[in-house]
Amino acid sequence: MIGRRLRKPSVTEPGTSSDEADIASKRQIWTGRYTMTWQINEHVDTRSGRVAAGRCGDGPDLVLAHGWPWSSFSWHRVIPALSQTHRVHWYDMPGYGQSEMTEGQRTSLDVQGEVFADMLAHWRLDRPRVVAHDFGGATTLRAHLLHGCDFERYVLMNVVAMRPWGSEFFDHVGRHVDAFTGLPPHIHRAVVEAYIKGALVTPIEETDFQALVAPWLSEQGSASFYRQFAQADERYTADVEPHFAEIRCPVTILWGEDDPWIPLARGKALHDRIPHATFERLPGIGHLPQLEAPETVLKHLADFL
Repeated sequence: MIGRRLRKPSVTEPGTSSDEADIASKRQIWTGRYTMTWQINEHVDTRSGRVAAGRCGDGPDLVLAHGWPWSSFSWHRVIPALSQTHRVHWYDMPGYGQSEMTEGQRTSLDVQGEVFADMLAHWRLDRPRVVAHDFGGATTLRAHLLHGCDFERYVLMNVVAMRPWGSEFFDHVGRHVDAFTGLPPHIHRAVVEAYIKGALVTPIEETDFQALVAPWLSEQGSASFYRQFAQADERYTADVEPHFAEIRCPVTILWGEDDPWIPLARGKALHDRIPHATFERLPGIGHLPQLEAPETVLKHLADFL
């Protein structure tokens, strides 16, 4: 393990730049008896570009780490309840959501792990609780095992953490990125929609689905979408696989057992590598539990966090 802290990024607070109002977004959510606004209310300059972030609530610090091809919006249905008991922090990974997307930008998992560590330093979080999904798994594992970030408690939900990962389609796009970046907009939209639908088992709200698709439809978003395929590399999970038993906090693994992208067997294999972890199946749920079954996720998080 490399026990070092990475550099602290600079920050632009809300209202201090002219484009802030253009890229901030808010969404009013009702979950049980809780209601609040999910929003991007902070922008942080990192080694991989400007990152869109938000935080709310009171209590122990909790950081939500999204995955591919999502954004912090994917947490919006669980944030209201979590913010009743925690100070919740979230951000869009560089190249995702409302964060900066630029030509030549490096957004591979090694960089994402460094940026996660940078964000903890920016928020001055020494030992937060962490919930990670999909690529957020590899991202936070790298931050913890390679960059010296400590967590109080750690939830891994349908995560990318072990080789092999990536579907045949994922590999195909990665080998032929130039062909895909030239697609007409309506065909590109169909590709993004079909790809995201392929992750789901339980239907989600149409407004949620369209919000997941939208960041990838602009010219910059389209280029960034295919850039993620091109930069995907299993060596960034290979780096941490030998160290899973060295995780320094209580861990629970939650797995949508019908996940069409990362099958249940991969979750069980991960559990085998983390001897002190607990493992919970989420029946009838696919790859995106926090939107497919937010109340189920909240119950498991409440029991563990």
